[in-house]
Amino acid sequence: MLHAVIMAGGSGTRFWPKSRRNCPKQLLRLYGEATMLQQTLERIQPIVPPDRIWIITGADQAAATRAQLPDLPADQVVGEPCPRDTAACVGLAASLVASRDPEATMIVMPADHVIEPAEAFHATVRAAASVVNDDPTAFVTFGIAPDRPETGYGYIERAEELGRPEGIPLYRVQRFREKPDRATAEQFLSTGRFVWNAGIFIWRARAVLDALNRHRPVLADSISRVAATLGTPAFQEVLGREYPEMEKIPIDKAVMEHAENVRVLEVPYRWNDVGDWRALTALVPPDNRGNTIQGPVHAVETSGCIIVSDEGRLIATLGVENLVIVQSSGATLVARKDQLDRLKALVEGLGAAGFGETL
Repeated sequence: MLHAVIMAGGSGTRFWPKSRRNCPKQLLRLYGEATMLQQTLERIQPIVPPDRIWIITGADQAAATRAQLPDLPADQVVGEPCPRDTAACVGLAASLVASRDPEATMIVMPADHVIEPAEAFHATVRAAASVVNDDPTAFVTFGIAPDRPETGYGYIERAEELGRPEGIPLYRVQRFREKPDRATAEQFLSTGRFVWNAGIFIWRARAVLDALNRHRPVLADSISRVAATLGTPAFQEVLGREYPEMEKIPIDKAVMEHAENVRVLEVPYRWNDVGDWRALTALVPPDNRGNTIQGPVHAVETSGCIIVSDEGRLIATLGVENLVIVQSSGATLVARKDQLDRLKALVEGLGAAGFGETL
């Protein structure tokens, strides 16, 4: 059977001041009427019922996560004692899934992407699951056809086409590539062989645990010790002891770059990873001067700005352009749009500057 794992961690830096440590991006309503996490759950539920959906989040976010998902069994929201990147997250989730269903196939996906239309996503999931059902050793990932030489995403180089399940092109993966510089990204785009790595995977739970054991045995041993306590009173104590010592490494580097039977589906849906405030410009219709506005805003001789008043208090602007202005929970951000890559560093410095209450 197909199980779903939603990775819902995060430290709340890229959408500060609206996002905070205890309320990162996936718990926010940035687009539409539901939070990013709720939208992700709604998207997968037509394919996977709640009793086979797992949320892996930070321990300090688990209560808020459960509150947003009241129809999900509370014990299927699992809090990580500390962030250890996606390999540890996937290993923990695969152990949980395999303990319930030893032959399970699992989809692993982030909690904070915009994917439309949902029907195209469902077709892609069915296609990937059919590949794994036909070959339980296969590792399937989702790739996004690039429309620009983006330097902020990882890339996947495709090899030969292997078929078209559900009418969706399936390719053998030649290799994974790190986030490139501009010139390399332009080269990738010109070849037509590269897709963006969307960070969504489908595989057998047992297969990914076996792969971790082969390629990251120390990490796999720690996961095994945690898995041995599943369903016992010792689980939380062992998880709290083992997890901080686990290697901090993404699943791409731990498994996908080394596995032999890796395939990529070039997905037919629209995708946005909502990486920072600039993503709103593609999600919220701009005004006639290119401003993206949420909340009470009076913009005069203002163009190309992103302005968000989360508290319902007026923001008035005069004669500015290409700024991000966000007011939320007693803090205000004013930044040039082209400086948002530095926002994480700014937020991380707030504590030392005496503003720890805003984190």
